[in-house]
Order: sequence, then structure tokens, then C-alpha cells
Amino acid sequence: MENNPKVAQDQSAAADESGEGGVGVEQPKTERKTPPEIPLLPVRDVVVYPFMILPLFVGREKSIRAVDESLSRERLILLAAQRDAEAEDPEPEGLHRVGTVAMIMRMLKMPDGRVKVLVQGVSRAEILDFTRREPYFEARIREISEPETVARPLEGEALIRSVKEMVQKGVNLGKGLSPDVQVVINNLEHPGRLADLIASNLDLKVEQAQQVLEVFDPVERLKRLSDLLGKELEVLEMQHKIQSQAREEMDKTHREYYLREQLKAIQKELGETDERGQEIQELEQKIEKAKMPEAVAAEARTQLGRLSRMHPDAAEASVIRTHLDWLIDLPWNKQTTDKLSIKQAQKILDQDHYDLEKVKERILEYLAVRTLKRKTRKKMKGPILCFVGPPGVGKTSLGRSIARSLGRKFVRISLGGVRDEAEVRGHRRTYIGALPGKIIQGIKQAGTNNPVFMMDEVDKVGADFRGDPSAALLEVLDPEQNSAFVDHYLGVAFDLSNVMFITTANLADPIIPALKDRMEVIEISGYTEEEKLHIARQYLLPRQLEENGITGKILEITDEAVLKTIQHYTREAGLRNLEREIATICRKVAKDVAAGKKGQTKVTAAGLYRYLGAPKFLPEAEQEKDEIGVATGLAWTQAGGDILYIECTMMRGKGILSLTGQLGDVMKESAQAALSYARSRAMALGIKDEVFAKHDFHIHVPAGAIPKDGPSAGITMATALISVLTRTPIRRDVAMTGEITLRGKVLPIGGVKEKVLAARRMGIMTVLVPAKNDKDLDELPPNVKRGMNFVYVEHMDQVLDTALAKRGAARRPAGAVERRVGRA
Repeated sequence: MENNPKVAQDQSAAADESGEGGVGVEQPKTERKTPPEIPLLPVRDVVVYPFMILPLFVGREKSIRAVDESLSRERLILLAAQRDAEAEDPEPEGLHRVGTVAMIMRMLKMPDGRVKVLVQGVSRAEILDFTRREPYFEARIREISEPETVARPLEGEALIRSVKEMVQKGVNLGKGLSPDVQVVINNLEHPGRLADLIASNLDLKVEQAQQVLEVFDPVERLKRLSDLLGKELEVLEMQHKIQSQAREEMDKTHREYYLREQLKAIQKELGETDERGQEIQELEQKIEKAKMPEAVAAEARTQLGRLSRMHPDAAEASVIRTHLDWLIDLPWNKQTTDKLSIKQAQKILDQDHYDLEKVKERILEYLAVRTLKRKTRKKMKGPILCFVGPPGVGKTSLGRSIARSLGRKFVRISLGGVRDEAEVRGHRRTYIGALPGKIIQGIKQAGTNNPVFMMDEVDKVGADFRGDPSAALLEVLDPEQNSAFVDHYLGVAFDLSNVMFITTANLADPIIPALKDRMEVIEISGYTEEEKLHIARQYLLPRQLEENGITGKILEITDEAVLKTIQHYTREAGLRNLEREIATICRKVAKDVAAGKKGQTKVTAAGLYRYLGAPKFLPEAEQEKDEIGVATGLAWTQAGGDILYIECTMMRGKGILSLTGQLGDVMKESAQAALSYARSRAMALGIKDEVFAKHDFHIHVPAGAIPKDGPSAGITMATALISVLTRTPIRRDVAMTGEITLRGKVLPIGGVKEKVLAARRMGIMTVLVPAKNDKDLDELPPNVKRGMNFVYVEHMDQVLDTALAKRGAARRPAGAVERRVGRA
């Protein structure tokens, strides 16, 4: 389809451009016989009628060749409209079967390679067949001549008069039609040519214009056009009606304005005040009572002055009124008094949460400093804390407890999935429906300027073309800047320095470094089984009993049943699934009670399956004996710690190392480092050099459907590999974790607490950890360390001395440092 710039709709413009004069309906000056086969030019967005003159821009290679071929012959070409205007290379099936034979009157080559041609329609033609498709379209046609006389002259005359009247009516309603075209329409008496001329000047869709072109009978064609003209007149009449109503409404508004102004003048003379004046006075009084800062009060008075001079029904008036309402409702000078009793705060925190000593200690430190600052009457900035931990460990509920212990209001917003910077800073008032951001909305909701403000899921903030909300939070969470936080909607500074901001995240890595640097990060790790049992007894079970309408006299769950629920029905670092399972037990017991069961129901570990079904999680099967090439590693997951049995085998080959188990890049590199270390220590380990060249090695980490990554399995893979090379079994009662270097050094890793818990859960009491992780073990609860042996290792030789079942300690002079914590 050709790129027609729509100048073809005005016949006068097309004719003037051709230099022929007239209005595009003149007869061709010379009579030419149309050959049966002529080149074909596909056009789009326009249908050309006989005697219509218009320019076309030809850009496609095939179309340009069709024009060149036409110029080399009789200058005649067939113009056929495409069915799909978006098709760049239409097939014959994509063209309408009826088109217009046109004469190329002029051709001009454009600098961009396109060709501009001026064409004049000659006659209708029907495509019988395509005789050529490359390098241009050529078609065999049947020319359809226009009869000079019509078969039904009376009907034709009546239609001509009716159509001319409709055209005149359309012009009166505002239809744009040049005077020259109106003169030609009034002088034309042939129904077919009159239909063609009017159709070319109507804003018809391509499908409608093509339907008119395909009607060969002149009277029928004029009938079809009469229907289209009728629809066009209906649209024009409705448009004229709408414009008249709008004009009347504007006149009415102006009249009301003048009357209101006169009424104001009369009321002023009589000493009366109108409702408008009362509203302005009330707003002025509210501004005084709000006790705003001087700069904010000045801005509010300025906006109030604009409102008083504005018509009450103006669109801007409602915007200013809403803006003033927000300024008045904000707690500029309202704040709650902190409860500074440290003992009372400690009691409240202990009531709501078990353990979490670091967080509780930090809140009590803040209260102590507040107490001392209050004595000196010095202002103290609110702390900005970030709780990082797995789901379900109580980060959000901890914020509520902190607010309760301080006696402050609590506000919570979720930042998960927020991608628009305006969600934080607010929208500018120029937008329809603009509002302040979530920060100012939360402050208004709290009603005080010093609430505990929790922002959940700060690690899940997104960014797109609307801005980066994380960057907008930099000012909010910076104690040096948030005393003058400017929301885009308010346009004035609000002091956030009294607010205690608390953010939560599951992972600290996705938080941008600049934002993380502004917060005090407190890590909250997962709970041990003993801690979960204590929390279930003290918090979860009483809450679920109350929610399900039963009491402790009706239901008793033994500790063994709770522990089995933790071990076999949940796998998480937090407590959400555990509470769901306890709720399931309570509901089933409540159902039995409602059905008429009497007495107390006791749920034991043996009968737990009757309430929860078959166990959902089964622990890794313990090894029955020490094996060659199977080492026990420790892994960290978001649901807590777990053990990994890393397997290694050796077969004849060419020294290729294969790794399976859906391992990440870092874990693959650790395996390569382990192999390189084993080769470099081959002589000391008693391994022949040719073993590496004549054998392939395969390391596999089970649970292949689960992605795994990280460097902490380095010493575990090295131990399994060396066990295979030396044919020495690995102790099944030893678990290990640590990163390995090419020189055999063992580097520190993370997640020590979770990994130690996983080993203890599996009954493995000897754990090899990097020596530099000793500080992490010191922070473990005493009940976790009780009865366990922690072997601190700095070099791979120390790992082998402990892990291999039949290996002596003479390989390396410096033996491993072993710490034995008292056995239970």
C-alpha cells in the first residue's frame, strides 16, 4: 500500500498541484483505448474514483517498477486498494478485485528515493487475473465503462436532487467543502459521476469507499451514497447540538457569575455575609489552630487568598480547597509522650515476642538515651532500623510491639511491588486526582508527628520509567535530611525527624547500597526447634484456641506432637506454617465438639496423622556406614538450614570433571578449585599423577530439582574428591562447611546458626567450621551448643585429618584446634 498523505481528499488541491486547473472532475483530454493487461499499483488509506486527480507517493521497489513500466507504455496503471493497510508486501489475495484505471500525468523523483506521481482516474475496472507478480504486479482487467444515460431517469433525477439537498444541508452544519467543489456538484446531472465526486470528498473509511466503487449501476451507486450521507448528517447534527449546548452552558455560567458578583455587592452594603465568605473564615481559623510552622502558614494563607478571589465552581478552586484541607489536617505540632519506663517496655516486649534479644536491647537503649536527653531538654532524632530475616519470624509484629512499648501510634505501609516514585513523594497538584505520597498519608493517619512508621518489604521495591522509589526513600530515611521532607503535593517541608522508621526485608542484598547505609541493619535469624516449641506453647496455641472457640480443657497437644509438627509438617525458618497446622488441629477438634463430642481431646505424636494427614517433609536418610566419596555438607536456605550429601565418583576417562545437581556458577568454581587443590597435593596425599589424566570425575549434589549456589560447599566437595582418590571412607558423623582456595585455605562463610541447627536436627554432633567463624558460634544459644563438638579449621589438611575415617594426623604438623562443648 502506498504512503498517501491524505491530500487526495481535496480535489481542488490535487488539481492545482497538477497545473490543470478545475476541481478534479474534468475528462481526460485524449481518448485512449485501455489495453487488456496493464501494471497494477497497490494503494492504501485511499480509494481512487474515475475523473479524480490526486498525488501519490510511491516508496516500495515493486510499486516504483510498476510506475516505470506504465510510463514506458500508455501511461495507464490500475490502482487497487489493499485489504490490510499494514501489509508492506501484499499478495494478490490481499487486494480488492475492483480498482480504477488511472493515467499518470506527472512523475517526480524525491531525494529520499521515493517517487511522487500525479494521477487522474479514467474508469472502473475489474481484475480478472494476475499475469505477473514479479518484479511488479500486472493484471488482466475488464474495463467497466460509465453509461451516458440511465435506465431509470425519473428515479435518478429524484436521487440527484435529494443528494444535492443533503450536501447543502451538510455544508450549513459545518461540513468542510470547498466552494469550487460545491459549484461542480450543483452542475453535475449524471448520477454516477455525482456519486463518485461526493464520495471522494466525504470522510469515508476505506471499506465504505470501496463498496461505493464496486457498485457499477449509477443509480444504485447514488442510492448507496445517499445512505452514507444520511449517517454523516446525523453525526453533524449531533455535533452541532453538543456545541450549542456547550455554548449555552458557558453563557449560563457567565450570567451566574455576574449575578453572584452583584449579590455580593448587595450583601456587603446590607452588612450580610454569604456562605462563601463563611467558608473562607472557617479555613482561616483552622489554619491558625493547626499551629503550622511560619513558612507553611504563609503558604496556606497565600492559597486561601487565591481561593477567596476565585469563582467557587472553577476547577482550580476544588484543587486548592483539597490542598488546604491536607495542610490543616496534618499533625504539625501534635505528638504522643513516650513511655520512658525501661522495665515496663521490657515487660511488653517480652509479652509479645520470645527471644529476639538484639532488637529488644536496641529499643531499650533508645529509651535510655531518650530519658537522659529529656533531662537536658535536647532534641533526639528517631532511629532508623532495618529488620532483615526470613518470612514468619515476627518482623512486622515486632514493630507493633515497639510502638506499644513506647506508647506511640503505629503506621504500616507495604513497599512490595511499588514502582512509582510518586508513591513516596506524592503527585504534583497539576495532575487530576493528585494525592500526597504514602509517607504523608501515613502521618495523617497516625494523627501525630512521632509515630512508629514501619515500611514492609523494602527489598522488593521496583523501578521503571516513572522513577525509582528506593532513591526517593534516601531522603526519608536519612536523619540528616528528613527534618525538611518536601512532598510534591504539599509543596512545603514536613519534619520527619521525630518519626521512628522501621523497615523490613527478607534479604539485604537487593537493597541499594546508599539506602542500606542509612539504616541500622538488625539480622533476625530463624528459630530453633526448641524456640519454636516454646513460642507455640506461649503464643500460637493460646491464640488459635481463642480464635477457634475452644479452651485448654477441650484440647491438649503434647510437646512431642508439636515437635513432630515442626519436623515433619513444616520446613521454614519462621512460624507461619506451624501456626496454620496448629489451627488445622484446632478446627478439627472444634468440629468434633460441635458434633457433640464430650471430654478432652489429647493430640499425641502417634495420633497426629489423624489431624494433619501424612507427613509433608521427611528428613534426609542417615547413612548406615562410612562411605567413600560421600561427604556431609551444610547449606543455608531461606527456610533455615539443611544438610547436603555430596557424592563423588571416579571412572576411566580423560580427566574431565562433571558437575550435576543444578549447581550455580560459584559452586561450580568451588568444585574446580577443589580438583586443582587435590592435583597440587597429589604427592603428599599419595596419589599418582597419571590418575588425573586417565580418569574422569563426577560430583553430584542430590535434590537435582533445587537450584544450589554459593562457596560454602568447597571443603565438602574437596573431601569427597580426595576420599575417592585415596579410597578412604568419610566419617558419617561429621558435617562440614567452608570455602576452599587453591592453596587449601578454608575461608569463613555465613549462615552458621542455621547450618549448626541442621546438623543437630540430623543427630550429627561434630561440625567442621572455618576458624574465623568462631565469633558466630559464640552467639549461639547454650541449648544449641550443648553436647556438640566444633572443630575450627584453617587449612584443608585439618579437614581431612578429622573427616576421613582412616587418616592419620601426620600429614600436617599443625593439628586442628578442637573445641568440645560439655556433653549433655
